[in-house]
Amino acid sequence: MLHEQIRRLRTARGITQVELAHRLGVSKQSVSNWESNNIQSSIELLEKIADLFGVTTDHLLGREPLQMLDVSGLTAQQIVHLQMLIEDLRQGKRES
Repeated sequence: MLHEQIRRLRTARGITQVELAHRLGVSKQSVSNWESNNIQSSIELLEKIADLFGVTTDHLLGREPLQMLDVSGLTAQQIVHLQMLIEDLRQGKRES
């Protein structure tokens, strides 16, 4: 479900509700309401959320499985480097 996906993606990246709200230009209460499944985001915000986390809207809506990498045993610095590499690869894919 959408609310679970948003919470999972946010926490996996170590982003607080306040930080996510700031990045999306919404209130912390909006993020809290999405994650509590009290309200749904607009289509425009759904697209922004997908772009921010580097996933598709289909993934957010539970229509596309997410592939996961096991980073257990890696240092925090190594994980950050992997995240940067993945973002660079995604940017290259979007530009082609």
